Amino acid sequence: MAGRILIADNVATNRIILKVKLAGARYEIAQAATVAELLAQAERELPDLILADTDLPAGGMTAICAGLHADPRLAGIPVIGISAQAARRARLAALHAGADEVLVKPLNEITLLALIRSLSRSSAAHLELRRKQTIAREFGLAENAPGFARRARIAIVPKTPEHGIAQRASLTGKCRAEVSIMNRAQALDGNLEGGVPDAFVISVDPDAGCGGIQLVAELRAQAQTRQAVIIAHDTGPDGAMAAMALDMGANSVLCGRFDADELALRLTRLIRRKLEADSLRAGLDQQLSFAMTDPLTGLFNRRYAQSYLKRIRKHARLKRQPFTLMMLDLDRFKRINDRHGHAVGDEVLIEVARRLRDNLREMDLVARHGGEEFLVVLPDTGHDEAARTAERLRRTLGDRPVICAGQGGLQVPVTASIGVVVADANTPVHDSIDRLISRADQALFASKADGRNQVTFVQAAA
Repeated sequence: MAGRILIADNVATNRIILKVKLAGARYEIAQAATVAELLAQAERELPDLILADTDLPAGGMTAICAGLHADPRLAGIPVIGISAQAARRARLAALHAGADEVLVKPLNEITLLALIRSLSRSSAAHLELRRKQTIAREFGLAENAPGFARRARIAIVPKTPEHGIAQRASLTGKCRAEVSIMNRAQALDGNLEGGVPDAFVISVDPDAGCGGIQLVAELRAQAQTRQAVIIAHDTGPDGAMAAMALDMGANSVLCGRFDADELALRLTRLIRRKLEADSLRAGLDQQLSFAMTDPLTGLFNRRYAQSYLKRIRKHARLKRQPFTLMMLDLDRFKRINDRHGHAVGDEVLIEVARRLRDNLREMDLVARHGGEEFLVVLPDTGHDEAARTAERLRRTLGDRPVICAGQGGLQVPVTASIGVVVADANTPVHDSIDRLISRADQALFASKADGRNQVTFVQAAA
């Protein structure tokens, strides 16, 4: 399944229509007819996302969001409000109540699915940061003391300079942030005076080609702007660019005319979460750098990986979602040390770690398990995606040699054997983390025996 979605509407026909729209994307669906049912279902099912009628009886969106935020386990679940009214006031009321997004009936299925994917990605990344913070506390590491909240920076990338001046004037004062106007080149410049903006508002004009969409994708791909909030302003009359903008990496889409009040609501919520995530990352980097990381490669160490796996296993059982465990071992690594020395071997390990890290999602884990062996964990990942990822990692390491700058540019060919185990709902409860690692090791040994530079899968249960 792609994930679990809770649909809440007091009209059964509406729930059925939404369920049909989502069936083709293989989402698991739960349903509720009242606010009380929604909160009870959310507590029981822990959905990945909630689709709710903004006028659900007994409180509507205000009661829904208040109830979810009262429970720490539910507070981070994204909520999309479904409104029968296209009126601006109804949309702003739902956003002000705490909805992450509001869609108006009749729903555009392509936009709906793109929005679900976007919110699910953001939620998963934030959950992963929280999970790592929890593990850090379990290791006895204190959280960073809260600092002063700095003033956020927002950059508007408008259709024309004249539009930008008007938009900045209307937005300034509506949210606690410095608002500036940038062109495309400035937005992509990672060395801007004053630092990289926390948020970008990018004009996406359907009559002007895909320049705005490309800028969204480029900002999301660059390391210095990867964590920035991106809101695409689709200036077209029918929101035709919304789905593409979301799939390219936009956090949200403002459709139609430039509405400073609506934009301020969206920016305030998204920037607050972004700054919280920035703080979590900074704190984790500092806390984990010594206790939980390998000093050579900078990857997490075996001790951390064990704790992480226990939490992933628990999360997978609650969500009834699979997760994948990989053991990766460099082929004939001893020969590299014997032939070129341990200094070259260390350079190879550092580069291998970098390639692995750069070719995995933020929510994935890669750890140095010992020597030349690495452990990779992919949450919410079944067999097909695991197979694609394992093959990508194998090629990433084997397709080009490691160039050792400290040895005059010496080129060292490297390949890796990979063993993979996918744990799912059929994995026996009594299977321990050590047993799953043992199964992945068995698959790794099979790859070695089969000629090395191979990927081998085994069942989670023996």
